[in-house]
Amino acid sequence: MRAATMDRAAVRGLRDERIDWRFKGMPSEAFGSTVEQFLRTRPNLRDSGFVGPLLLLDRPALEHNLTTMADWCSRHGVLLSPHGKTTMAPQLFQRQLDHGAWGITAANISQLRVYRAFGTSRVLLANQLVDPNGLSWLASELERDPEFLFCCWVDSTRNVELMEQALSAAECRRPVDVLVELGGQDGRTGVRNATEALEVARAVHASPNLRLAGIAGYEAAMSHDLSDTDLVAVDDYLSGMREVVTGVSQAGLFDEVDEILVTAGGSSYFDQVAEALTTPWGLDRPVVPVLRSGSYITHDHGLYRTMSPFGRAHRLAGPEEPFRPALRVLAQVVSRPEPDLVLLTLGRRDASFDQDLPQPQRVRTGDGSRPLKGARVTELADQHAFVRVPADSATEVGDWFECGLSHPCTVFDKWPLIPLVDGDEVVDLVRTFF
Repeated sequence: MRAATMDRAAVRGLRDERIDWRFKGMPSEAFGSTVEQFLRTRPNLRDSGFVGPLLLLDRPALEHNLTTMADWCSRHGVLLSPHGKTTMAPQLFQRQLDHGAWGITAANISQLRVYRAFGTSRVLLANQLVDPNGLSWLASELERDPEFLFCCWVDSTRNVELMEQALSAAECRRPVDVLVELGGQDGRTGVRNATEALEVARAVHASPNLRLAGIAGYEAAMSHDLSDTDLVAVDDYLSGMREVVTGVSQAGLFDEVDEILVTAGGSSYFDQVAEALTTPWGLDRPVVPVLRSGSYITHDHGLYRTMSPFGRAHRLAGPEEPFRPALRVLAQVVSRPEPDLVLLTLGRRDASFDQDLPQPQRVRTGDGSRPLKGARVTELADQHAFVRVPADSATEVGDWFECGLSHPCTVFDKWPLIPLVDGDEVVDLVRTFF
């Protein structure tokens, strides 16, 4: 199957952007310089003028995660279309495609426009799209670029009706590929059973402007933990997906495509998804299994450290090492008003807090850095972290804490320009678009 591509010149063009006050943490000495000019100075974290707090991406960890996931997918016969909403960083999309990703997944039309600005050639929109203005733009984009491959979800006959109306009004000349989404009781979007799925599939099949390309789902909407009950719920849901694929295929509704796209797989249960989607199907045309895991690229120190299959016993075991956390934030101690309390310049505006609070790991002083033991973030205010430390800790005002983070999806959106580092050397600046 043809690999997805991006406009490499557009991605490289991000190095022509000028650094200024818009990008928090950047050195004032770099203001007015392009990213390329600044990188030629071989900047480093200690003496190039960066200010805190400062989010960092670790290049060795990033490369390990990219390679580990790519190798695992290749060995187990699944394709990967990572969810780009995690980072919204075209430079990182390009790295994912260079490591064999089949496409990039988006969540809404605004994200899709970012992807297309950088020439992303295959996009899954893991959501319903019924906005007539968005559909009109999509129709023009499909006509403008014959190489652009696109799919989105549908989960009701009304969904199909609204898409058909908007695409007809836009005089769409290419059919829009859609996947019937299977949800679950009390879950998010998606039909609730195989009967509803077949009804929606028939409506798509009858639509002049839509083409039924497969079935989609999201197993993590069914479970949120690792208990036996949670894992069984994921297996049951995936069994239901197989039932829907088989039923729609046997009804002859995939007759307009040569292969059936079946996609699921967040970052918590993708081992079970791979097992379910690669078990032989026995249908009249091939099934293409696609995972959409996105957070693997940076992993974390909290949610996915626990939930990722590579951090625990998992199905389809292989020799891969666990993913490595690639995100950390530097923040300075600005106050120690009590013996066991320090305040950092790190708050809700800078770090994720929806799953777990930041985790202090190391302290940097004028003499170097050392592991930080017994420190714990107990609360985040808008611009401060409350950190409890041992009363006899040597921590002083002016020291810097390195903190690990949890749930990367809610970190990247706070940082438009992020240093990519190898040790203390800054090797690139990663631009995000939220």
